[in-house]
Amino acid sequence: MEIILRLLAFALNAFGMLVNKILDLVMVRRPPNCPPISDPLLNRSVVELATQLRRGEISSVQLVSAYIARVREVNPSLNAVVDERFKAALTDARLADDFIARASTEFDRVALYTRYPILGIPFTVKESCGVKGLSYSVGSIIRKDMKAAKDGDVVELLRAAGGIPLLVSATPEFCMSFETSTVINGRCLNPYDMRRTSAGSSGGEGTLNGCGATTFGVGSDISGSIRLPALFCGVFGHKPTGGLTSVKGHFPYSLTDKSFPDMLQIGPITRFARDMPLLLEIMAGDNKHKLKMEETVPLKDIKIYYSYGYSGLNSFTHPVVDFEIKMAVTKAVKCFEKAGINAKKMDFSFLSNSLEIALVSLVDLKGLPSIVTQRPDRPPSMRLLIMEFMNSLIGHSLFTKEAMFLELMQRFNGLMASGNMQEYRDEVKKIKEHIIQLLGDRGVLLLPTFHTSALCFHTSVLNTTGIDNMLLFNILGLPATHVPMGLNQRGMPIGIQVVAAPYQDKLCLQIAAELEAVFEGWVPPVPHAINSK
Repeated sequence: MEIILRLLAFALNAFGMLVNKILDLVMVRRPPNCPPISDPLLNRSVVELATQLRRGEISSVQLVSAYIARVREVNPSLNAVVDERFKAALTDARLADDFIARASTEFDRVALYTRYPILGIPFTVKESCGVKGLSYSVGSIIRKDMKAAKDGDVVELLRAAGGIPLLVSATPEFCMSFETSTVINGRCLNPYDMRRTSAGSSGGEGTLNGCGATTFGVGSDISGSIRLPALFCGVFGHKPTGGLTSVKGHFPYSLTDKSFPDMLQIGPITRFARDMPLLLEIMAGDNKHKLKMEETVPLKDIKIYYSYGYSGLNSFTHPVVDFEIKMAVTKAVKCFEKAGINAKKMDFSFLSNSLEIALVSLVDLKGLPSIVTQRPDRPPSMRLLIMEFMNSLIGHSLFTKEAMFLELMQRFNGLMASGNMQEYRDEVKKIKEHIIQLLGDRGVLLLPTFHTSALCFHTSVLNTTGIDNMLLFNILGLPATHVPMGLNQRGMPIGIQVVAAPYQDKLCLQIAAELEAVFEGWVPPVPHAINSK
């Protein structure tokens, strides 16, 4: 344990919690002024929509048009869209309808949807994941007007499965923040409270899913960047097992760091848990067989472990988890106990160095471009970096203060003594072996995704110590799913995280579906203007 680092973390943590409490008291919730969902098409899962398309009950043009209209309704208020291809998407939809029409028998249509499982279904993509011909600035004003030369690998797989990309959505600068606010695009607002952030770095996807403006979104996660926006915006988000999905075509990307494709993963964000198995199988591509989705696990055979957070000295340098989020963990545990499953509380004392492990993993990431020089092989001088950071604090820089802070932390070695870093790297292997042995192929861990609900803007750095609750599972390469569990007293989404052993993603998704059935899952920010789903 790094004493100086922990003292600084304690001070930052205490100040951050104080600021959060004050802002919760004085900041009156400002609900979105966008209209409620009135078109029933917008309230159906991908699985339901695929069935209706196959049966000819709806058309792809009708579906794509409905989502384009919804995006145009909500985006002026929420600012989640960076670039769109609406005209091209309608062309794609007409081609999909023609393709479906040529399959004249039910047998032919079943075969068609076996080969193209999301044929005619629109979806949205985090800008950093790459959609050919659309913006690829990734929140950087220096990259303004840059377009993606081709689809990222996961987007290409979704297109090959018949999906139709609609747009690319907002991210922080170089994805280096969990607050989506940039010089080039401005703030992406939370659909439940326009005074608060939608998180990051998949903030645009969180917002679009939260307000029902997409069937599902493609997000990426290196330290909670899928799960945190899913929490803040009240939807489901899955971070796959390390190395399961290809991250080629993602920006930023490292050509030299072998651990990068395991740390960063691309996965789905969606309003409906039942959609995630299908979407994950498509995104996994050639690794689909590793998921073994066809080998179902009876619910009674699943082992449940749970925790409310860190223990011992480690708890003093991490934020106190909101009571309502702890209660969400308790409710989930009680739900499974009623089903006859024994749940066991997990002691996190073996994670006493979680903060150091998290920082070492970020410091060790090599080959990523500097936001100042835009190049991985030419870091800026320390003087220039500090000067730009100071300027960003007063809004006189091309760069955002959150991204500058992270780059500075990496250059300062995470404020750790370099001689101790190998010790923390070695500890990762022991922790991973311990958790895998504990969970096996039938166990899941339930715990808070984050310590609180959606933050106010400009407070993300003050809450940095809460991130290793998510980052830890990127480091360990374990799959993790955020599950929405209703709203707190302020009307903001809360939820929990479900973690399993490597390639046991299906257990996370199964538990998510069970909890959705009991606790409703996604609750729209504005009540529907329709009577039923």
